[in-house]
Amino acid sequence: MSNVVSIEKQPESSNGLRSIKDIIKDLSQPIAQKHLRTRKQGGAELTYIEWHTAVKYLDWRCPGWSFEVRAVQEIGDKCVVTVRLSIPCLEGIVWREATGQEDMACKGYGDSSSNAEAMALKRAAAKFGLTIALYEKG
Repeated sequence: MSNVVSIEKQPESSNGLRSIKDIIKDLSQPIAQKHLRTRKQGGAELTYIEWHTAVKYLDWRCPGWSFEVRAVQEIGDKCVVTVRLSIPCLEGIVWREATGQEDMACKGYGDSSSNAEAMALKRAAAKFGLTIALYEKG
């Protein structure tokens, strides 16, 4: 099973950059069904992508993107991570920030800070269009 993402190549400027509008259009395309995962949470079934899948889509659809952890806080019994996702484009560097949180006593896979960071990355990417359709399902 291949994890390669196939997309149509968009026109680039002479410096290799594209418009943020075109990048968001690419990131907003549907995710391949084979990359979607589901889990039950609070009685509902949620569809999502894993953090490494988000990274692969970002690599393919907006090369040169960067990501930084801006803050890690303990709020009550939660680990809260704030991140910034930056994308270079014709208009300059455009960024979005998002948070992720996880119980400090994480009972599932991973640890609280890694899980919160992964959630924040996916949320920041959604602000650029990646998987945004999954949030719109009602």
